[in-house]
Amino acid sequence: VHSRCSRNFPDNICRRRFWPSLRHESPHKFNWKPYQMPSWVTDLIEIAATLFLVALNGFFVAAEFALVKVRPSRIDELIEAGRPFAKSARWLADRMEQTLSSCQLGITMASLALGRVGEPAFFSLLLPVFEFTGVETEAARHTLAFIASFTTITALHLVIGEQAPKIFAIRRPEDMLLWCALPLRAFYILGWPLMSALNWVTSLVLSVVGLEADSGHGEVHTETELQTMLATSLEHGHLSRSEHNLISAVFRFDDMVCRRVMVPRCDVAFFDVNDPPPDCMKLARRTKHTRYPVCNDSLDEVLGVIHLKDLVGIQVEANFDWATIMRPAKKVPENMPISKLLKHFQTTHQLLAFVIDEYGTVIGIVTLENVLEEIIGDVDDEFDNDDPLIIPDGPDQYIVRGRTSLDDACLKFDLERPDAEIDTFGGLLLHAAQRVLSVGDRIDLGEWAAEVLEIRDDRARRTRMTRIASPDTAMGDSDPATPATEGATGD
Repeated sequence: VHSRCSRNFPDNICRRRFWPSLRHESPHKFNWKPYQMPSWVTDLIEIAATLFLVALNGFFVAAEFALVKVRPSRIDELIEAGRPFAKSARWLADRMEQTLSSCQLGITMASLALGRVGEPAFFSLLLPVFEFTGVETEAARHTLAFIASFTTITALHLVIGEQAPKIFAIRRPEDMLLWCALPLRAFYILGWPLMSALNWVTSLVLSVVGLEADSGHGEVHTETELQTMLATSLEHGHLSRSEHNLISAVFRFDDMVCRRVMVPRCDVAFFDVNDPPPDCMKLARRTKHTRYPVCNDSLDEVLGVIHLKDLVGIQVEANFDWATIMRPAKKVPENMPISKLLKHFQTTHQLLAFVIDEYGTVIGIVTLENVLEEIIGDVDDEFDNDDPLIIPDGPDQYIVRGRTSLDDACLKFDLERPDAEIDTFGGLLLHAAQRVLSVGDRIDLGEWAAEVLEIRDDRARRTRMTRIASPDTAMGDSDPATPATEGATGD
């Protein structure tokens, strides 16, 4: 082109037509300057970046709480149900500690960036206000803008970036985890090099002070904390009353000992080898138990155990020998936990054991039914016709059997449990009176007065509990040398 132009046009005309940038007359007219966006566009971008960083912080907070809240077994169920992104959630759960570190990294980066972007954005928004109010000094403007931006961003950060996503993740953890799974997995992969370097530096710093690097994200709950969580679940309707009672009984299961669940010695029905076998069968028909101890005169000399199934098809005559079908007697200490007693039953295949004290004396018997009732509650079969242990008897009055569990009595009547080793309500009365009781004795127990109605073998068999309006003394405050209350002689 240049050669053709040179032949047909003068040189200066050629330069002006085809290369106007080479004209020497006015080179300053063609100096290029960078493009500057309008101020309102810059302000809009900064505000959008601020809101985005707040939302990003909320995303990482919600992802962290949702990941901790959902059980891995539940994630497997979501995978089987075909829920979207459930496999990504499983991938994150398999790398729990590293994923939680990624969430912490994202929260930190979003918070720092929010502090950097927030103040300029609010300064631009407040500039017309400053001009209108007459604030002209630059220092005053920046100070007021900092205060306004700090207050507003803190509120946004707290509400939108922390509290709202955290509460939502706690209440709907599965949905939140599925929503966050895919982007969180991508962030984990992109930030893995930086996160690995930071973990290495953290381990190095901890090693300097003599500590090992530990994730610290594994949360271990105590038994008390678990019971509190159960109570909260019951209150919010996530557990039924029966489920709560059943799980709570499991916590008490290992703390219970044989002495607390046994049938006391005085209530045990047994076969005496000195009695004619037909008389023993009459006892069996009257009491209707499945197993009977075989003793020589008393439980002080136990010979074995008879199971009534072994008598099927056998005619029990006067000369029948119990030893032909008798099973060996098994004994357990009174302080054996019933969890170990259950294993004892499973190992020996004998579901009745004799409870002995520290002197080797048989103080009662315990069966598998006694153990299971501590978990699932009272189980009455077709032949159990016992009345309830606590029966209403008018306004603020109850009839209480002496063998009622002390725990049940204390719960029912809001009584203070003494430090002594007492298992029954009858034992509580003896402890309060500090003497052998008689029919008609009256004993004050805090806000309740106990009147002994029936005595058998020197123990209170039935007692009437009556609420008193203004108790003078609580249990244990009376002088041990005197009767617990007035009327202790039965007048």
